[in-house]
Amino acid sequence: MADPTRPFRWQDGERTIVFGPGTLARFGDLFGPGYALLTTSRALAAAGGLPGGSKLADAAAEIHEVAPGRVDELAAGLLPSVHGEALVALGGGRVIDVAKALAAAAPPRRVAAIPTTLSGAEMTPIHRHATGVQASVARVRPALVVNDRALSASQPRAELARSAANALGHVADGMVTPRANPVATLAGLEAARLISTGLNLAVSSTDAEPDRDALALGALLAGYVIGSTGYGLHHVLAQTLARFAGVPHGAANAVMLPHSLEALRRRFPTTITELAEALGGNPAAAAALLARFAGATALRELGVSQGQLDRCVEEAAARAELHMTPPPADRSELRELYAAAY
Repeated sequence: MADPTRPFRWQDGERTIVFGPGTLARFGDLFGPGYALLTTSRALAAAGGLPGGSKLADAAAEIHEVAPGRVDELAAGLLPSVHGEALVALGGGRVIDVAKALAAAAPPRRVAAIPTTLSGAEMTPIHRHATGVQASVARVRPALVVNDRALSASQPRAELARSAANALGHVADGMVTPRANPVATLAGLEAARLISTGLNLAVSSTDAEPDRDALALGALLAGYVIGSTGYGLHHVLAQTLARFAGVPHGAANAVMLPHSLEALRRRFPTTITELAEALGGNPAAAAALLARFAGATALRELGVSQGQLDRCVEEAAARAELHMTPPPADRSELRELYAAAY
C-alpha cells in the first residue's frame, strides 16, 4: 500500500497536484495573490489554525461565502459579484464545484482547489453548470490542487465516514464504466485499500481513531478515478436522493453504497471481487459497516417519504449516466434498490 504520509508533487498534464502535511503553507508560492476566495466559515476557521492558513484570506482580493444549496443556483447567484481570472476554492465538494462552474461560465479563469472533505471534487471536471449556461460549454478541472490532510480529512468521524462513502462510490462506479482503464482501476484499488485502512473497515473497529493520512490519499486517488472514467449507477442513485429528497450528499452515498455495490457485483463479478479483496473481504459488508459509522443505514431514518422515493425513481430513470453502468438499470431495478435502502 502507498505510504500516505509521504508528500509528493504530481504534474498531470495542465494541472499540478501537491499532497502532504504542511502543503497549505506553500500555497502562496504556488498560486500567487489577488484571487477571489470561495469558502465557508468552517473551512476558513480550519485553515486559519494551520501554518500559512491565515494568509489565504489576507492574499485574496475578495472573499465569498458559499451558502448551502444547489451548485447551479449558487454559481448563478455569485456570478455577477465574483471578479478576476483566478479563483481559489477552500471547502468541500459544493464549494469546489461552484468555483468550477464560475470558471466555466466566464472564461478564461483558473481554479485552485484546497479540499476540506474527502469529496474528490478537486480532482475532476465534473460539475453542474451555473443556471443559464448551456450544457455544451466546456467544464473545468482545477489547475492546482493543494491537499493537506489536516484539512481534507478534518471532519468529525461520522461526517468523515459519509465523505469516505462518496469516495468509495467513485471507485466502484469508475472501475466499471465503459471508460475504465488499467491505470484508473489500479488507482481505484489502492484508494479502496487506503480508505478501508483509514476507517478500520477490515477489523470492524468503531473505537479506533481514523487514519486520516490514509483517508486523504485514498479520496484523492478515488477522485482521480471518477475524473478519468466518469460515473454511473451509484452516483445517479445518491445524487438523485440529494437533489429531490433533500438527503445530505454524503449520507445519500453511505446509505446507498451497500445496495449499489450488490447491483454492480451482479454485472461485473470479477471487478467487484477485486474491489472486495482491496476492502478486505465482502464489499457490501464493508459498505454496510461504513454506513453504520456514518449514521446513515436507512432512508426512512433520513426522513425520506415513500412519495419522495417514487419521484426519485422517475428522476433517476431519466439520467443519461445510467448508461455508464451497462446494462442500464430500469425503473424496476431502481425501485428495488431504493426499497432495499429504505
